[in-house]
Amino acid sequence: MATHSLTTSLSSSLLLPPRKLVNSSFIQCCKTQNESVELSTNGKAGFPEKSPQKQQLKNLPPRPRRIILVRHGQSQGNVDESVYTRIADPKISLTEKGKAQAEECGKRIREMIEKDEADDWKVYFYVSPYKRTRETLQNLARAFERSRIAGMREEPRLREQDFGNFQDREKMRAEKAIRMLYGRFFFRFPNGESAADVYDRITGFRETLRADIDIGRFQPPGEQSPNMNLVIVSHGLTLRVFLMRWYKWTVEQYEKLHNFGNGGVVVMERGFGGRYSLLMHHTEVELREFGLTDDMLKDQEWQKIARPGELNYDGPMMNSFFTHFEDDDCQ
Repeated sequence: MATHSLTTSLSSSLLLPPRKLVNSSFIQCCKTQNESVELSTNGKAGFPEKSPQKQQLKNLPPRPRRIILVRHGQSQGNVDESVYTRIADPKISLTEKGKAQAEECGKRIREMIEKDEADDWKVYFYVSPYKRTRETLQNLARAFERSRIAGMREEPRLREQDFGNFQDREKMRAEKAIRMLYGRFFFRFPNGESAADVYDRITGFRETLRADIDIGRFQPPGEQSPNMNLVIVSHGLTLRVFLMRWYKWTVEQYEKLHNFGNGGVVVMERGFGGRYSLLMHHTEVELREFGLTDDMLKDQEWQKIARPGELNYDGPMMNSFFTHFEDDDCQ
């Protein structure tokens, strides 16, 4: 399968044939107590609402083809840090270059989607309420006519990491230096947030997103298209934390990630089994440049073929974390 750059598309997607399910919900009279124990499914997830097989029997809407993560275009704060001392962070605008980056990003996303050669494709947007992300979406969306936009939602949990209201330039530089010593994930800015705090609210957003996917909330009335594309317009740290939470990366793995460029895109594309993998769109080289390790790349290979609800029991983290497995007696 051919892979492309951070701003291009992989156009093929396959679905595995459905698994044959065994109906264990029947009621049968038994001659003896022992026979009733043998026939019972009690002890084997007898709660219908918790059974993956029962969930598969439901007529769930198709999962979106992609979840596309977009960092805002260049902002005033990206070129002049003193802006943070006099303008509230949520009110900082894009530069003219940032608007052009956003518009170009929209064109690239459309080109990626059109390579699927599907007639019924649409996009649905989630956006941070900050001015620079809203302006990014407004310019990005110029690439899509109204009939292609299924909807949008402003989502406060996608906001930037809170650095503590108006920022003192010199104090902020000192705090960022301390953060590198303390650790990028756990360091909390005075009166602000740590990346760990962002992780907590992104966890809530992720659950909302999963529920939206499961019930097809973004699907127009009467439509069940597998060619829906979700676009999340947010901030660099927030999007890295989102990926960390989605793929269950460790703190150490998170701290090795690099930021997106302004107007940059990372694409989570639906794999052959229905889960989302970064390797469906991006090359290994691109993901290594982003900061993914060997273990993370191996997991992305598994994500390409795994089904929703499955666990990677032979995940690479097991062997790299538990060093005593090298002892033959422990295998």
